[in-house]
Amino acid sequence: MPKRTRFTTRRTLATAAVAVLTALFLAPSTARAAPPRESRPVYSYAGAVRESVWVDTGLDEDGDGRTDRVAADIVRPAEPARQGRKVPVIMDASPYYSCCGRGNESQVKTYDANGRVVRMPLFLDNYFVPRGYAFVGVDLAGTNRSDGCVDVGGRSDVQSAKAVVDWLNGRARAYTSRTGGTPVRAGWTNGRTGMIGKSWDGTIANGVAATGVKGLRTIVPISAISSWYDYYFAQGAPLYDGGPGELAGYVESDDARSHCAAVHRKLADGSPRSGDWTPLWTERDYVEDAARVRASVFAVHGMQDLNVRTKHFGQWWDALAAHGVERKLWLSQTGHVDPFDYRRGAWVDTLHRWFDHELLGYDNGVDRAPVADVERHPGQWVTSRSWPPRGTRVTVLHPAPGARAGVGTLGLRPAGGTETLTDDPGLGEGDWAAHLTASTPEKAGFLTAPLTHGLRLSGSSRVTVTATPTTASAHLSAVLVDLGPDTIRDYADRGEGITTLTDRTCWGASTAGDSACFKETRAKTAAVDYTVFSRGWADLGHYASLGKGVPLTPGKPYTITLDLAATDHVVPKGHRLALIVAGTDKDLIDPPATRPTLTLTLSGTRAALPLTGGAAAFTRATAGHAPAAPAPTTLDGVRGPHTVRHIPAG
Repeated sequence: MPKRTRFTTRRTLATAAVAVLTALFLAPSTARAAPPRESRPVYSYAGAVRESVWVDTGLDEDGDGRTDRVAADIVRPAEPARQGRKVPVIMDASPYYSCCGRGNESQVKTYDANGRVVRMPLFLDNYFVPRGYAFVGVDLAGTNRSDGCVDVGGRSDVQSAKAVVDWLNGRARAYTSRTGGTPVRAGWTNGRTGMIGKSWDGTIANGVAATGVKGLRTIVPISAISSWYDYYFAQGAPLYDGGPGELAGYVESDDARSHCAAVHRKLADGSPRSGDWTPLWTERDYVEDAARVRASVFAVHGMQDLNVRTKHFGQWWDALAAHGVERKLWLSQTGHVDPFDYRRGAWVDTLHRWFDHELLGYDNGVDRAPVADVERHPGQWVTSRSWPPRGTRVTVLHPAPGARAGVGTLGLRPAGGTETLTDDPGLGEGDWAAHLTASTPEKAGFLTAPLTHGLRLSGSSRVTVTATPTTASAHLSAVLVDLGPDTIRDYADRGEGITTLTDRTCWGASTAGDSACFKETRAKTAAVDYTVFSRGWADLGHYASLGKGVPLTPGKPYTITLDLAATDHVVPKGHRLALIVAGTDKDLIDPPATRPTLTLTLSGTRAALPLTGGAAAFTRATAGHAPAAPAPTTLDGVRGPHTVRHIPAG
């Protein structure tokens, strides 16, 4: 669609206002209006009501003897309230409104001398308030202007936002100040609330939805966590140095820092670096509560997100499907990037239609559109009526030895034999994939022949490995590789697949203190010889249970199944599909205490892959002969991920 500018926004506002005034003056006999299909920007953004309330959460996390209150800054159109009409709410509950900022330009909230919000980060208030929505920006407990403590996805975090939904629906108390003050009711809203946000913000949307709170009609989680254990560990293997206590320290206010030592200790004690599952992780596992979700879910994720990996989206999507939750999906080739910064026009239009349908009840067809949009190449998108597509079947592929050590085959028939690898913490998936066709000691690779037809994988894969270690500890990695040349978004670059430009486009109305104009972006691409498109890791000592890892007995075989990140990828004709099994994936998991050599028993190793068309599609794609793609080389573009550590300004 054409780029929107300040001029076109003003023209749209003026045209829509004339249309509304015309409709008001038509005689009833000629003004039989059709049901609305789109909300229009007919309300004044400059004249919007801007107010702050402090909502009582009912908790006392900071231990000061009074219940905590969280700040909710509100921007809402003034006209509906004067007309006796109530409006729905779009809400973003975030820990980032003062410490780290939101969006590609790291915007923070700003306030006037009376404490009223002047700038609300992102475009949502600028765009939706003129269209008859209220926007509410909630400071999570322990951040910015809120009481309480940051507990990183736990009860306090979730209750921070749930209490506001309850207040919007008349079930909780709010006041005009952080202490004392006058009680405030939300008489201007109909209570219908949609939550949205990226990273931690979207995670809170997942968590609140998992409480089943009434009034929450939809959530739009972007690059969001569904289980905090899986953010810090992969089946016992540590993913990030530090822990939730360290993360809390990034975002908490000075007041919380001085009052929340007990919460920090609880976070540290409950998240040992052993990788064992503890009650702390149970409290922060929203997937287990998917049956409680009443809200529809529009999930968005980057398939190369190595901060919040797509395992989070995949397991959440599957759990919601099992309970019949209405869902929609966008999957991009980017890393941890907001869709506003890689598909801006389509994103704003789709989000507009989604909120109109879910919160205003407009029959605009968005519920009948294809469920999934998937970026197949940079800037090139395809759709699926369902996701995974109909006809997708879990298909078990088996590794087999090849003519050279460590370079085997991958097919439908089980095979015997063994392969041996030695963990090298200095190497990672990029190194393994670049030498897939060579015999190297740190990995075992298994490849199909060049495909005669494209092969689509949609969903989550699982790789079962039987391995005999030489030491008492071992970590395993399993990655799926598309071996062949392509141009992809450079997800390993600092921009994670985008380049930020200097030109701006405008999305909504502006004021002197809150511009609706944001820097444009373009795709940052790289020419590659291979693409790692799904990955998973595990600590072999957790083979029996996540609850408790155990020392391994050298010389004894162990079997463990690795959960790989969800994806939607087509391995095209002429390329080869490959599975790599290795040890430590540099910069993505921490190494074990020892450096083991692992012997893989191939009869006990297999990959269960979600293939569109199932086994028949695999047979068709591997039948006959196709020209071989060039052998992989070390790349000038994507060599592998840059060092990935949590960046708070998700």
